[in-house]
Amino acid sequence: MLASKTNAISPLFFVCCVSHGSTAMINVEDGENPNYKPEHPGAPASLLAKVRANLSFQSKWSELNGAMGDLGTYIPIILALSLANGLDLGATLIFTGVYNILTGALYGVPMPVQPMKSIAAVAISSGPDFAVPEIMAAGICTSAVVFFLGATRLMQLAYKLIPLPVVRGIQLSQGLSFATTAVKYIRHDQDLAKGKSLGQRSWLGLDGLLLAIAVTFFIVVVNGAGEEVEDDNELALALVGSGEEQRRRRRRRWRKLLAWVPSAVIVFLLGIILAIIRKPSAVEELKPGPSAMHVVKISKHAWKEGFIKGAVPQIPLTVLNSVVAVCKLSTDLFPDKPEATATSVSVTVGLMNLIGCWFGAMPCCHGAGGLAGQYKFGGRSGGCVAALGAAKLVIGVVLGGSILRVLVEFPVGLLGVLLLFAGVELAMAARDMASKKDAFVMLLCAAVSLGASSAALGFACGIVVHLILVLRRWLMK
Repeated sequence: MLASKTNAISPLFFVCCVSHGSTAMINVEDGENPNYKPEHPGAPASLLAKVRANLSFQSKWSELNGAMGDLGTYIPIILALSLANGLDLGATLIFTGVYNILTGALYGVPMPVQPMKSIAAVAISSGPDFAVPEIMAAGICTSAVVFFLGATRLMQLAYKLIPLPVVRGIQLSQGLSFATTAVKYIRHDQDLAKGKSLGQRSWLGLDGLLLAIAVTFFIVVVNGAGEEVEDDNELALALVGSGEEQRRRRRRRWRKLLAWVPSAVIVFLLGIILAIIRKPSAVEELKPGPSAMHVVKISKHAWKEGFIKGAVPQIPLTVLNSVVAVCKLSTDLFPDKPEATATSVSVTVGLMNLIGCWFGAMPCCHGAGGLAGQYKFGGRSGGCVAALGAAKLVIGVVLGGSILRVLVEFPVGLLGVLLLFAGVELAMAARDMASKKDAFVMLLCAAVSLGASSAALGFACGIVVHLILVLRRWLMK
């Protein structure tokens, strides 16, 4: 079964490589390219070398640690959809695992595969009235629009025209939204099946407030506020005396030691151990073998409901956060790597769901929050998400949907801690808005997005205010 699914998805990698341009493969004929060298091996060899480079770890522990950075978003949503709406968890793990591997090989950065959050929110709040057929219809409709915008290069045009302060406003609002949700996960007990916060979380226990606070301090001690770069003047200061030189060496030793501590991996493994302790019988309920897959039948009513309730609110969020914002963030975080273009990202988002949703896999996209979270915990290459994808694929094939019995006992407070750091890291991308005008547009866009719970409305307000300020400056010349 695994082989058949992998073969079914293989066109995704081929088309994505073509859309990614010269960074993926050579697609010009002999004589059209002045730099063409006939003695070189063909496109397959170039592609293989590129894939190998994209998947190579920069640091084993850091990359594996970074793979855990997106779980604070991924696990709660798939649990909620599985419990409330009957999502096929086995199919979701297999398909998202394959997507992780392919996107890691294609982009060479920790490009995430995240749930489509607006569709998930509608499904959770609607319950049985928005079941699997409606969810899949919403994912297919959203992806068809995004794929069209990418294939026609309209998305790349939009990416170039959207002002940076507006992009930063969307990133800031999404980051703060993640962080706010994370605080709710930490402070309150959660009914994930209904998407509701319950009473105050107790201080003690295997999912208590003290545990979440201790884990938060642990991550801050290990990871700090992000990458720490030595001051340019440290070398000059070191020449002042041997005492300063010794302190500098001691700081370096501590940094190297902490770099070997996989904080997110430790937190995730701790959560699995606590989940088993909370319900030991969950291990006995695990069943070997992948879940049976089938093609989802989507009625006319499901298409209508999926498009109106799910796709319409999801499309602007996907365009802004999963394409525009993620491309900009990728460029900011990895300036030395080939740019993830809006065209290629749109194509991969489209193809993922135009294939997987027909088999009941959760609608997914690339998200700036996931990229920020994986970067925060050490992800620096495509190998980071490929390792995560391999783990999902193995679990999906070996245990299928039965893994839900363990994951449902996973301490939500720990997921909240991981989500908190991912949200803060995404919001920190907005710190480069130095001028008052740019900061004004960014903050207004973020405020409207958060207050109205609509990235599209915040985006529209940000664009209008930016244009008014440009016109005002022109008139005052």
